[in-house]
Amino acid sequence: MADSWFSLSRKDQVEALEFAAARSGRPAHLLEKDIWVVWVLSAIYESDLADKLTFKGGTSLSKVYRIIDRFSEDVDLTYDIRELAADLLKQGNPIPDSASQQKKISSAIRHRLPDWIESTVKPVIAAALAKSGLEAGLALAGKDRSTLILSYPAVRTGTGYAPPTIQLEFGARATGEPHHVRPVACDMAPEIEGVTFPVAQPLVMAAERTFWEKATAAHVYCLQGRLHGERYSRHWYDLAAIAKTPHFAAACADRTLARAVAEHKSVFFVEKDAAGKRIDYFAATGGQLQLIPTGESLAALENDYAAMVEDGLLALNQPSFADIIEQCRAIQNAANRQVARG
Repeated sequence: MADSWFSLSRKDQVEALEFAAARSGRPAHLLEKDIWVVWVLSAIYESDLADKLTFKGGTSLSKVYRIIDRFSEDVDLTYDIRELAADLLKQGNPIPDSASQQKKISSAIRHRLPDWIESTVKPVIAAALAKSGLEAGLALAGKDRSTLILSYPAVRTGTGYAPPTIQLEFGARATGEPHHVRPVACDMAPEIEGVTFPVAQPLVMAAERTFWEKATAAHVYCLQGRLHGERYSRHWYDLAAIAKTPHFAAACADRTLARAVAEHKSVFFVEKDAAGKRIDYFAATGGQLQLIPTGESLAALENDYAAMVEDGLLALNQPSFADIIEQCRAIQNAANRQVARG
């Protein structure tokens, strides 16, 4: 019978990680972190939370769709707004019909979501840790306390850009749709015989919606000219990767989906440009998408990209930042042309 990864001694884990790193070309500390990403997905999607949470973002592009070679370390999860704020939705409609309703819903979510994470999600993961005989820290973090951080006892570390923690970032202002169940496995599993690794079956957001979510986030950055935080250059890398797959054409052709993303962000993610003017998401998805920043904002993005490369998050495929920007220029133009053609 094969041994479980977590039953191996620390020495055997180190040897296995180094062996898999040599075979795969991926850094050992990221292979280890990937195991914990899959483990926490398994803990969540083998629980009663499975049909209430949608796995999305860059990690879904990496782990589920295999679109990006970039190691994506955070687990983005949408808790269905119809579960958390059902009493505030009119006839079950997840989109508020007025600014006052939006404020009530957003205020309720800010208060309810951390409590729900603390009282429901954290015990589920803690129970899974205990059942597996594992020790790891669990703590709420972030300005809104909507991030649950799992700190694991790493046997390998990198530069610090990707620390030995898994950040589960929760949102609850959408339904997560369209979504479907897909399998997830550990990156190093094919390299190591005689050892079983975690697997999961998460409910995953469609890659087409992820494209528009990332494209509109990049659009906002370009109009504001400032970083919203570290690790932001990943959006441009991911967009360039999506554009090489059929998901890009499908996303551009799905006007209903594009408008749905614009409608949702117009209500829940109101932003202003550098001149103080409200950003129009319908323009972004309707032929006026901007993906190319300029000046200091472009330099800040390039520095963030360099830090990501340095820590090995692009171990197998490292396009230059300039190439990424040129690919995104082509994406911008192609998406806008398709909308213009109708």
